[in-house]
Amino acid sequence: MDIWDKEKRSAVMAKIKSKDTKPEWIVRRYLFHRGYRYRKNVKGLPGTPDIVMRKYGIVIFIHGCFWHGHDADGHLPHSNTDFWKNKIERNKERDERNKEELKKMGWRVMTIWECQLKPAVRENTLLEMEYYINHTFLERFNPKYPDIQEEDTAFMAAEEEAGYGVSQSRKDE
Repeated sequence: MDIWDKEKRSAVMAKIKSKDTKPEWIVRRYLFHRGYRYRKNVKGLPGTPDIVMRKYGIVIFIHGCFWHGHDADGHLPHSNTDFWKNKIERNKERDERNKEELKKMGWRVMTIWECQLKPAVRENTLLEMEYYINHTFLERFNPKYPDIQEEDTAFMAAEEEAGYGVSQSRKDE
């Protein structure tokens, strides 16, 4: 039984954001701080990925556990169960279709779940994400080194610090 009437519940649900969510902010801040540059919510790609790192050939989806049916901690509401079950199943099917299309286009696809960004496991998740980005970068651009060791990939792919507001001639001085 819902505690609000239909109009109030509709208004509450309509305020749930699909872009610039807290989990997205956490990942984007981490990436930017580490020197990675990206585009967000690129509409020209299937599924409008949350983060697109063209230089690395990686797209990142940051999924909410409820909306995308995460098996680890997803749950269904007690009311209107059939509706929610069907909706979440359609979301999962759409997500898989989009990922397959992106892979056919040559992108590497990474999914980060909302529960993986909880404070207790956040650091580990972000480090694993960075490892994957670096490993992918080295695979793409150094094919003669297929067996690169984990410690060799630590911080190699991050872009150099940008010198905004400083002309190139002044940098060389």
